[in-house]
Amino acid sequence: MASLHILSKSTFLKGLQCDKHLYLYKNNKELLDPLSEMQQAIFSRGTDVGKLAQQLFPGGIDASPSSPTKFDESIKLTEELIQKGEQVIYEASFMFEQVLAAADIVVKDDSGWKIYEVKSSTSVNEVHINDAAVQYWIVSNLGYKVKDISIVYINNQYLRKGELDLNSLFSIESVLEFALEKQKFVTDEVARQKRVLKRNSIPKVDIGMHCTDPYPCGFIGHCWKHIPENSVFDISGMHLRKKFELYEKGIIKLKDIPNDCGLNKNQQLQIDGVLQNKKIIDKEAIKEFLDTISYPMYFVDFESFQPPVPLYEDSKPYQQIPFQYSVHYKESESSELRHFEFIAEPDTDPRIPFIENLLKVLGKKGDIIVYNKSFEITRLKEIQRDLPKYAKQIEKLFDRVKDLMLPFQKKYYYSPEMKGSYSIKYVLPTLVPELSYENMVIADGGTASLSYESLLSLDDFIKIDEIKKQLLEYCKLDTLAMVRILEKLEGLE
Repeated sequence: MASLHILSKSTFLKGLQCDKHLYLYKNNKELLDPLSEMQQAIFSRGTDVGKLAQQLFPGGIDASPSSPTKFDESIKLTEELIQKGEQVIYEASFMFEQVLAAADIVVKDDSGWKIYEVKSSTSVNEVHINDAAVQYWIVSNLGYKVKDISIVYINNQYLRKGELDLNSLFSIESVLEFALEKQKFVTDEVARQKRVLKRNSIPKVDIGMHCTDPYPCGFIGHCWKHIPENSVFDISGMHLRKKFELYEKGIIKLKDIPNDCGLNKNQQLQIDGVLQNKKIIDKEAIKEFLDTISYPMYFVDFESFQPPVPLYEDSKPYQQIPFQYSVHYKESESSELRHFEFIAEPDTDPRIPFIENLLKVLGKKGDIIVYNKSFEITRLKEIQRDLPKYAKQIEKLFDRVKDLMLPFQKKYYYSPEMKGSYSIKYVLPTLVPELSYENMVIADGGTASLSYESLLSLDDFIKIDEIKKQLLEYCKLDTLAMVRILEKLEGLE
């Protein structure tokens, strides 16, 4: 039976985004971009939230298939459970006119069936409504009386106090009215997408806003092969829509951009840098910046994670929870570099040992050098709010914080290799090419965050230890990078 389905709920949503995406996904999956660990972690997070939401409707039977390719099992089991009079079914599968959908939770009461789709987002959006509309179309056309269909999502205003309160954590919003309005649209769209899939060749769809809206497409690597390096899509700070306006006029390479394009100063600087290999070093401005900082210096970087379900007392969904720091310390310009690091155990609230250890290391004097100080200062202010016991000590840190990003943000130092960015990931290889994030397993803050979150569900101590080492290595490089960047600035004559 599974082999008979032409569309599924997920492929239907892909087809709404792009015909080419739909066709390639069904017929040329080998062209898919590799799934990153970060993307896989995001999918796993959604599954975990879905499982938790099942507890809102306890006592249900799980109708999931034994493998993702065996939906015939799930369709058959769902039908059997309904016939037996089961009131609550998880992952119930239905198929109508070769369109397949699995409902997260279905509940039967005296008035009929109620369908609940669980999302790890914090609001209802158009994609969720389309998801519900196709689900309603399938289930109602099979003859089931669907009384309501709702989206279950995370209430980001919920503040955890004691045991997790699922009724406060989750919001449930009926989208029946919108789903009903879209029934003719779904009927027409299903027919249209089936025609697309019957074609003998890949639909000719050029790249556009649909490549990333509402979600990044899995075939960007394939569809964007014709875009050269140093294209209009590399222009920093320009809205994607504006980039596509240039692309649609045939303006793709930076050298083709006309003078009347309305670029701002930084964008023009980026283009001139590439075309003329133009580097900017404003030594006077850099010296003025260096005069604002003094030894001893603590080079500091935090990592945080954002669990969708608040794990700790006095925390909210998706709140940034600092779990790790790296500190490189230099007493003077010529003194030996010392390193301190900390990573919390995820089974207890990381904020308490994090801030206690950090306060000890930072002491009472010396400049605290960070890169993009708004991040570290915001995390410290949140700890002040949530753990008032440390508020006074934290308050004394703020005046000591200095931002190493400033000379690059202000373009006191700019090189074409930075591609208009002042991110440390672009600055470091330009000034200190011997240091690199390239071959690291964890090479950015997003991956660090999700890697730490994954520790919560791991039982393999070897794997846990390996991830912790990778996290420490990444965070250590962030602060070492700052040390070496500052040395380069100090060395300018």
